[in-house]
Amino acid sequence: MGKGDRKTRRGKLWRGSYGKTRSKKNNRPVKQDTKQNG
Repeated sequence: MGKGDRKTRRGKLWRGSYGKTRSKKNNRPVKQDTKQNG
């Protein structure tokens, strides 16, 4: 589960490819600040 893994999101980002784990439509907000939620 690293950069070379095609099935993980990190691998998709590293390769610049899209798929099930990394779709082109952003379903969730881009900024994910967990610190502010507390």
